[in-house]
Amino acid sequence: MSRPMENAYRFIKDKILDGTYMPSQKITETELSEIIGVSRNTVKKALLKLEQENLVNIESNKGAFIKSFTLEEVMNYLEIREVLEGVVARTAVKNINESELDKMEEILVMMGDHLKNNRFDAYSSLNKEFHNIIYQASKNIQAVEMISVIKNQLLRYHFRTILVPGRNTSSYEEHQNIFKAFKEQDEVAAEKYIRIHIANVRETVKNNFTYLI
Repeated sequence: MSRPMENAYRFIKDKILDGTYMPSQKITETELSEIIGVSRNTVKKALLKLEQENLVNIESNKGAFIKSFTLEEVMNYLEIREVLEGVVARTAVKNINESELDKMEEILVMMGDHLKNNRFDAYSSLNKEFHNIIYQASKNIQAVEMISVIKNQLLRYHFRTILVPGRNTSSYEEHQNIFKAFKEQDEVAAEKYIRIHIANVRETVKNNFTYLI
């Protein structure tokens, strides 16, 4: 990939993932080429690559649109993620070290503090760190990569399930159960509780889809 195309690809992808470009929004080659400072042909190639990653739809005679998903498609992605997270958790339990467990515990304490003070953005940020420790400890790199792909697909929706009444307390309890399973090196419990966690996220999104998008 040439440097101009890499720049165009990265610029557009970042704008999709951070929510600047919203699902179903039309984006034009002319406007993008002016903003990024590259040729329309370069933008076209970048959009084709993003289409391959299922982030953009290119329609004949209509142009490019940010990919949007139906509720059913979102549910399918989360169902797949639930299974993959279970696989990752089982291998991570066997490989996680004391330093990583200490970090998870430290994060849990801070998550609890943020929750008490309604600092939900900070809570969500630590939530990602908590899960990243598990991903790093897993030896199933392929499963972790597939989870990353799914998370990237859904990232543009910025589902803030933590704002749904009652979800914040449930989320914290789920993370406590996950940590306990890791602390006790219980593979079965680790898989069970992380799958429960993702299943509950899925159910929350399902019941509040219109509110969350």
